[in-house]
Amino acid sequence: MKAVVLHGPDNYPNNYEVMEIEKPKCGENDLLIRMKAAALCGTDKRIFTGAKTKGVRKDSVIGHEICGVIEEVGKNVKGYSCGEKVAIANVIPCGHCSACLSGRENACLNRKAIGYEFNGGFEEYVLIPEVCIQSGNVVKLSDKVSYAAGALIEPLACCIRGLRNTGTGFNDTVLVIGAGPIGLMHLQLSLISGAKSVIVSELDPEKRNLALKLGAKRVVDPTKEDLHAIVMEETNNEGVDRIVMAIGVNALVDGTLKLARKGGTVCLFAGFPKGKNSELDPSVIHYNELNVTGSTAYKRIDYLQAADMVSSGKIDLDAIVSHKFKLEDFRKALDLHMAGTALKVVIEN
Repeated sequence: MKAVVLHGPDNYPNNYEVMEIEKPKCGENDLLIRMKAAALCGTDKRIFTGAKTKGVRKDSVIGHEICGVIEEVGKNVKGYSCGEKVAIANVIPCGHCSACLSGRENACLNRKAIGYEFNGGFEEYVLIPEVCIQSGNVVKLSDKVSYAAGALIEPLACCIRGLRNTGTGFNDTVLVIGAGPIGLMHLQLSLISGAKSVIVSELDPEKRNLALKLGAKRVVDPTKEDLHAIVMEETNNEGVDRIVMAIGVNALVDGTLKLARKGGTVCLFAGFPKGKNSELDPSVIHYNELNVTGSTAYKRIDYLQAADMVSSGKIDLDAIVSHKFKLEDFRKALDLHMAGTALKVVIEN
């Protein structure tokens, strides 16, 4: 079968290849999924370039945003049938570490994941091991959910976790920094949660236009407009209630904090470059009593709720997909993704 094999973290773009490997054998307690859609994300970019190595194995298959059809069912597996459309919650918590026991399974100290410790979605067939099935991480989808949208349930679940950490709710004003796939998901989730208005700051005009279509009250090009002045104009000079940084740019953190109202919350949602610091004025946090939070991965309940929102049509993930490629054209897909000019790139099989 065809697969994208990552040989190691160094020497990008020559550290991977699309090649033929042996099709996985479905064990008695496993499922074998035919991948139908697997999406590229910012984390994949960091893996291919060697910026992220934790959990990534040499000569392995990555890809953690996955949707497919069950091809084989192990004889001891109950509740699943061949031909069913499923999405995979790739993060598998251990259930017994201090993080899990304190209700933070998304930050599990011993978590395993499809696309890391287990081969991921950039291959024709994906083996889903027993531990993933037993944890309830294989989620059935209705026929009306597209395969591409099914793959994007995973990042949507991450955004739900971020929204909960941010505390966005009824009548809040919200600022989203960045209108990539993650920013657009946060925009939609904020409106669903009852936000009064959402302002989106984004450089790319096409992404700004899509943000408007998805419900943003106002979009801002921060290179040509004064974001601070616009925020104050929209909030009676008080600042916004909630801010989500959906891009990991260290230089923007200090200025972003100054856009929150007193008692507001700023979520540093995006992954930031490891080892790089942000200069900021701590008095802004001190005197304005700001809440500054982060967000990592998702809980299984977040994933299940994300899947339900997609199935019920509450959120539009297909609108975020800009490009689709076949598995054999993965290099073209990754080049486009790396260039940063695409919105969401999906690999189809």
